[in-house]
Amino acid sequence: MTKTTESDSLFDGLHQMSTNDLVKSMNTLDQTVPESVGQQLLPISTLIDAVYDKMRHGGRLFYIGSGTSGRLGVVDASECPPTFGVDHGRVVGIIAGGDPAIRVAVENAEDDTKQAWLDLKAYDVSDKDFVIGISASGTTPYVIGGLQACKTHDVSCGSIACNADSKVGQIADFAIDCPVGPEFVTGSTRMKSGTAQKLILNMITTSVMIKLGHVQGNKMVDMQLSNDKLIDRGARMVMARTSLNYQDAKATLLKYGSVRKAVDSVQE
Repeated sequence: MTKTTESDSLFDGLHQMSTNDLVKSMNTLDQTVPESVGQQLLPISTLIDAVYDKMRHGGRLFYIGSGTSGRLGVVDASECPPTFGVDHGRVVGIIAGGDPAIRVAVENAEDDTKQAWLDLKAYDVSDKDFVIGISASGTTPYVIGGLQACKTHDVSCGSIACNADSKVGQIADFAIDCPVGPEFVTGSTRMKSGTAQKLILNMITTSVMIKLGHVQGNKMVDMQLSNDKLIDRGARMVMARTSLNYQDAKATLLKYGSVRKAVDSVQE
């Protein structure tokens, strides 16, 4: 398999560039990423529907990955409860090396082909759940081993990689192979590949949560009221859907704890 993620950068002499030339060149390459993602909308949609089918019946979504890919999965999972009001256990991000690897690289963690399944088993993963392996190269042993174990245990799985015909994609039930071309710094997949993965993860969880009913119209009606900004936003959302003034809307929101419940209490 030819790894475009390891191909030489289209730019050279980076150490001799001015700051302005560096950021202009990076921006030029970054603009190609959404186009690359746009070419994969059908497999992305197919994977989303498969995840939704599991989650609407009470299943959970798990991400497994190492390094930047693992961190992106952890970030996406951690943003679902405050954004959509779901329990922390509905979307779970697992990174090779455990939580310490979120901040500090753990040596050789990604090379263990058995650990991902052990990490998943700690959550009692079952055929009711869905697992997505994230690997920029598509060859990460931790992810490959995890997906192979999922197949053995009849756990539906998908993959996100940034090389064509990736090894993880050949294992997964639902593969997203999204080549983005050479990185600005050769092999630094935290750049274009990481951006592509983030865009795809945004699509997956946002679409699934909309389909599960956590968005009405274009509003996050189940968001957690965790700070003053969100309380203010929620109060204005309640105002827009009821006849309450701002103060009454805010009071009702705080009483019931969510926009959905506040609006329902007024409309009953």
